[in-house]
Amino acid sequence: MEGEQTENLLANRDIEEIEEEEMKLKEKIWSETKKMWKIAGPAIFTRLSTFGISIITQAFIGRIGSIELAAYSLVGTVLLRFGNGVLIGMASALETTCGQSYGAKQYHMLGIYRQRSWILLFSCCLLLLPMFFFATPILMALGQDPEISRVAGHISLWLIPILFSYIPSYTCQMFLQAQTRNNITAYLAAFSLSFYLLLSWLLTVKYKFGVHGAMLSAILAYWILNLGQLLYVICGSCSETWKGFSMLAFKDLWSIFRLSLTSGVMLW
Repeated sequence: MEGEQTENLLANRDIEEIEEEEMKLKEKIWSETKKMWKIAGPAIFTRLSTFGISIITQAFIGRIGSIELAAYSLVGTVLLRFGNGVLIGMASALETTCGQSYGAKQYHMLGIYRQRSWILLFSCCLLLLPMFFFATPILMALGQDPEISRVAGHISLWLIPILFSYIPSYTCQMFLQAQTRNNITAYLAAFSLSFYLLLSWLLTVKYKFGVHGAMLSAILAYWILNLGQLLYVICGSCSETWKGFSMLAFKDLWSIFRLSLTSGVMLW
């Protein structure tokens, strides 16, 4: 009898230990999930918001006319998406370098890496500019309708400020994400999207400024987000990781370029 009781006690104790371990495992999983969504949630919302601006722009331009819609679809979904893909691919290297520097407590290097990424992405944008300047002859050479090609060439010039807006946008998002401070980016993205919807309605529907109104609204929405992020970083909220502009940004650019190029090819 005593042996059976001892075995039962041991069995109950084993069951209790297993249940405790299961509870601890669930708590750990829940804790890690919350930490993950604290970083990923704002990043996902910001990307969806910035992508939504492009989709909404297409919807507003569709109200203007079929030729304008076809023209925007050509340059917006081809040129701008291509430029966006190249830049976000190369900017993804900043996610690695900033994460490693922050983990190693080399906080000042986050600002340096960000400035190096600015230089590389700006150079990349300059190389992409001919596609936007010569969109009309390129589309006509590919057999597109001359009228659509002409309007597409006009719209492509409006897309240049949006292309350059990706430089501070993506680099700032990854810079803040490495410090788990990307909530501010989500708030700014929500504000810029709301502002964009109101301004687009005013300029394209109410006052009927046509393509000019739609594109101006999109440009302002992108740059409002960037201005808010830059002010947040520069005005002291990231005093440990942003020490101001430095000539060190021009050092070791080749190694950062190779990492950025590898990251871009991997994402493509």
